[in-house]
Amino acid sequence: MRLDEERESENVEDRRALSGPMVIGGGLGTIILVLLASFITGADPRALLQQIGQRQQQQQQAPAKDGKVEETAEEKANRILATKTLALTEDVWTELFAKKGARYEPTTMVLFRDQVQSGCGNASSGMGPFYCPMDKKVYIDLAFYDELARRFKAPGQFAQAYVIAHEVGHHVQDLLGISEKVQRLQQQAGKEEANALSVRLELQADYFAGVWAHHAHEMKNILEQGDIESGLNAASRIGDDTLQKQTQGYANPDTFTHGSSAQRVRWFRKGLQSGDMDGGDTFNASDL
Repeated sequence: MRLDEERESENVEDRRALSGPMVIGGGLGTIILVLLASFITGADPRALLQQIGQRQQQQQQAPAKDGKVEETAEEKANRILATKTLALTEDVWTELFAKKGARYEPTTMVLFRDQVQSGCGNASSGMGPFYCPMDKKVYIDLAFYDELARRFKAPGQFAQAYVIAHEVGHHVQDLLGISEKVQRLQQQAGKEEANALSVRLELQADYFAGVWAHHAHEMKNILEQGDIESGLNAASRIGDDTLQKQTQGYANPDTFTHGSSAQRVRWFRKGLQSGDMDGGDTFNASDL
């Protein structure tokens, strides 16, 4: 990718210097318990998670005043790539929202190591990068990039950029009110139907990642030979069927939450080719 002349985003919180034990009951356990409580009581899970997140954040150590974080040369390169990618998402989505007469509110990217407290509860780096709608922030442990290259066999700068663009795609969904609508539908659905809705949400985020790449290249000429293949390979390597076959030897489509490799590649490619913000209606698509 041609990023040497690109700026780094200022919407970054570097919490990598923070340390300390996680609050008991956090992470996915917190989220699952909140969803269960919401199902039983009818309370809004977003509000419940926000309350928990606020209490946990009050217990979190504040960032070092000097803001300095020890990092290797590889970590520095990954950080710069991530912050420049985030800046490019800001440029693209600001322009696309403006064309619709709307204002894009940028997300903030939180860098962490091993564990982090978010507005959605505690999380470990084992969860991978994620977007939290409660605080509208993207969270990433940059060590995931090494895992992306080694475990998932998806090396390359554009593969790394795709990861950020996908999470920002969730932020776009949140701003458009799509995520909230899906969440309401999931509350009323059975497990398989809820999983199917999750797949459609994730595939749309892949589509938005492609839309971003289309316009970022159009605006800044950032893509070099092999970059598109790198991004498509990343989308393929993290499909539910591929991951399930690696871990359990077979794939069960009823348990998919992100989409198959073929689906993820298809929707990312669609966004990349069209650049049409309105062309990724995965929820009404008969064929994913």
